[in-house]
Amino acid sequence: MVSSFHVLLFNRLCMSNDALIAKYEGLLKARPKDELILFSLGKALLDGARVDEADACLRMALDLKPDWMIVTMLLAKIAGIKKDLISEKELWEKGLQLAIAQNHEGPEEECRAELKRIEHMQNVQQQA
Repeated sequence: MVSSFHVLLFNRLCMSNDALIAKYEGLLKARPKDELILFSLGKALLDGARVDEADACLRMALDLKPDWMIVTMLLAKIAGIKKDLISEKELWEKGLQLAIAQNHEGPEEECRAELKRIEHMQNVQQQA
């Protein structure tokens, strides 16, 4: 049996970004509280540089599943794109906590590196 995750992954690999967005928007109408569809739509929107829409979808997904590490990390990236350093730092810190709790070494390293980058930026700003 093929899981819905594997179907979404296959779609992600084989469809254009615009087609993915349209597909996930249609699926979301039928299942508006499906966190996997919200995540997939949010990721497709982010990949399409539709940052505000991606932010909204991913926040809805995180509301449904608050311990979702990858969504937290994507929201941190969005905060960075929006130049919201306070939110970005808070989200990377939350992502780090989740990565540690869930034993995800790669994401833990990414969160630590991003927090180090933010700390460096803050130090440079303070010296200026």
